[in-house]
Amino acid sequence: MLDKYISTGKKATRDGFGAGVFEASKKNEDIVVLCADLVGSLKISKFIESYPERFFQVGIAEANMIGIAAGLATSGKIPYTTTFANFSTGRVYDQIRQSVAYSHKNVKICASHAGLTLGEDGATHQILEDIGLMKMLPGMTVINPCDYNQTK
Repeated sequence: MLDKYISTGKKATRDGFGAGVFEASKKNEDIVVLCADLVGSLKISKFIESYPERFFQVGIAEANMIGIAAGLATSGKIPYTTTFANFSTGRVYDQIRQSVAYSHKNVKICASHAGLTLGEDGATHQILEDIGLMKMLPGMTVINPCDYNQTK
């Protein structure tokens, strides 16, 4: 099995996210991306350049982003929300619970910089309970990739 291993070098998981969402969006025009003011950090510039009409910059308004994503899902779109883990789960737990999980909406909540990885930004940007919060919601699937390839 290891003979099929292809090293991608030292690429960050967030690079894998940007590449993966771009690749998936080429195959499915219903994919839209919402971002909470972190385009550079989440590596989605290629998606934006190719599909500007499918990109929504909501600014630092994560709760609104989840509400918008739920509305887009209701109309048949497949929204991917993007921000740091603390802001995509902890700060907007109520909106996820009510508007996504209990309503069975097809929203992809994509988070980067989980745990203590944003150490230099302090406790306001860190979260340890994000996986636990999401795992207890009905219909929620949590995927925690370990590298670029798994994230892509």
